[in-house]
Amino acid sequence: MSSYEDQKTTRITTGVVRLSFANIWEPRSIDGAEPKYSASLLISKDDGQTIEKVNNAIGVAIEKGKQKFGWTGQERLRTPFHDGDSERAYDAAYANHFYVNANNRMKPLIVDSKCEEITDEERVYSGAYVRAIITMFPYSKSGNKGVACSLGNIQKVKDGEPLGSPNNATNDFADSEEFFSTLLEPNTATKESFLD
Repeated sequence: MSSYEDQKTTRITTGVVRLSFANIWEPRSIDGAEPKYSASLLISKDDGQTIEKVNNAIGVAIEKGKQKFGWTGQERLRTPFHDGDSERAYDAAYANHFYVNANNRMKPLIVDSKCEEITDEERVYSGAYVRAIITMFPYSKSGNKGVACSLGNIQKVKDGEPLGSPNNATNDFADSEEFFSTLLEPNTATKESFLD
């Protein structure tokens, strides 16, 4: 059960989540917008504590939006919290996960288990498992209203299979021997002849 403070804050520390679309080393511009550091944080649907924290933080941000922008509770509000099974059903990495899209103009500090800074970009990547500091906040701009998520510091927990990396050619063409054997006529050709 979350503590009283957890229920009243918009700034939370996640449990172990998986990085996806991790633009955490260099800012990236999306559709010509201001370049920002960003990541999609995959939260297992078994991680009830983090899910509760995220929902509570969004709820607090909405209450702040009512105070700041005069929201009545009838508005159609956007949030950064999504269901991977329904919104990214085509991506196996998102199966049985919720995800939060977070960004920030400022570069996050990335540390290891001893809170020592990591500067090697190859150590923290899309697919790695981390904890992250995220903050929910309300916005109302150009007719759009909702809650957005600011990306804070990141702590690496463990390695994971990289996401978005090139497929392994050996696995892709695992039937290579069988395929070429059907092309070869006895005593007239070799596999290499098809590659010349």
